[in-house]
Amino acid sequence: MTDDDLTVTTAQQYRALGHPVRHRLLFALGREPATLSGLAADLGLSKGSVGHHLKILKEAGLVRLDHARQVRGGTEQYFRRSFERLKYDTGTDATKAALAAVADDIAAAEPDPLLLLRNVRLTEDQARRLRDLLEETVHDLEDTPGEARYGVLVGLYRP
Repeated sequence: MTDDDLTVTTAQQYRALGHPVRHRLLFALGREPATLSGLAADLGLSKGSVGHHLKILKEAGLVRLDHARQVRGGTEQYFRRSFERLKYDTGTDATKAALAAVADDIAAAEPDPLLLLRNVRLTEDQARRLRDLLEETVHDLEDTPGEARYGVLVGLYRP
């Protein structure tokens, strides 16, 4: 079971989120628990690299061991994210790494993803209501087991 929200607060968490590969791992672990070998194959990375980055994420409390099972030749460990939604302050290196990882995910996605950017003048009240609406909409989305997975990126910021 995962906690719903995790707000990044510690220096260790910010450091862990400062590398795009770790964001890719967190995206992959959002699908279902996975083994080090499975993650390496899915992401096209070496097992050593995945193991290194998983260790950092685990030490920061962002990933946890979900379960293990005995297989011929050893034990397979399945890892899972320790949160459903991640929140952190903007303007950090973690934000830049997250957006770079999302850009990589979008580039590898279906040929026609929806990506809109618009600057619009809003009153403070309009901006607050829009923020609340966007946050509520994303919060209320539920996974439907067995269905295709979609990434949802929502942002409201003052340039």
